[in-house]
Amino acid sequence: MSLTFAHPPHLSQYRDESPPRSLVLRAPESERNPHDLPQFDAEKTCPVLYLPPLLSSLPETFPSAPIPPKNPPLITQTRLPNIDPASLSLHKALHHFKPCNEYYASTPYGDAFNWNQLVLPAEEEREWYCVAFRSKRKAGSDAGPLYDADKKAHEEAVHNGGLLMYWYGVPSQDTGMNLATCIWQSRKHAIAANSRPHHIRAMKLAADSYEVYDLERYVLRKVGGATGVTVEHFNGGEVGW
Repeated sequence: MSLTFAHPPHLSQYRDESPPRSLVLRAPESERNPHDLPQFDAEKTCPVLYLPPLLSSLPETFPSAPIPPKNPPLITQTRLPNIDPASLSLHKALHHFKPCNEYYASTPYGDAFNWNQLVLPAEEEREWYCVAFRSKRKAGSDAGPLYDADKKAHEEAVHNGGLLMYWYGVPSQDTGMNLATCIWQSRKHAIAANSRPHHIRAMKLAADSYEVYDLERYVLRKVGGATGVTVEHFNGGEVGW
C-alpha cells in the first residue's frame, strides 16, 4: 500500500526478533505486486491488497457449478471482464488503498480506510457494492482446511468476474480481531460468486473456526462533479451494474 515516508528495513533484517507492530501492519506495497494472487496460509504477516488484472482475459470456461439464473456473471465474447470506465478509474485509484491506522479491524468501515484519498475523474458517476468481514479465530481451531477453502473460494470469485478489489488484514495482536473486504462492480456479481460451491464450503468451515464472524455490506458511491467517493450502509436493492 502506498506510503509517503521512507521505507523501513526489510523484515528479513530482524532475523529471529519479532518485527515492530508498525511493520507488521504497514509493510510497503513494493514488497508485493497487488496483481499477484494472494497466498492463503497461517504465516501471512502483512495485509494483502489484491487488485485483479482487469484487462487480462478470463478463463475460457467457468467451473461447472450451476449459477442462479437471476445472477449470471457478466462476461463478453472476447472473454474480457465487462469493465466500465468508472470502475476502471476506481481500480486505478485503489492502488493507493490502505488502512488509516492499526486499529482498522475495530473501526467503523467508513473510517477504517483512506477513502478520502481516492481520486476519480469528476465527470464519472457510479456506485459499487462492498462486503466487509470482521472475524476472530477460535483458539486451537484447525486452520488448514479453512485456508484451503478460502483459496478456492477466492479463485472462484476471480473467475466469476466483477471483483475490483480484495483486501485482507492481519489479526490484531491485542484483540485477535481481523477485517477483510471486497469491492464488486455490482451486487449481482457478489451474489453469483457467493453461490459457488467452494464459497459455500468456506462459509460452513468458518462457522466452526471463528469466535466472531460478522458480515457488513456497504455502497461505495461516486457522484458526478465530485472527485472523491463516499461509503454508505447498504439498505437493500441492487447496486451497480
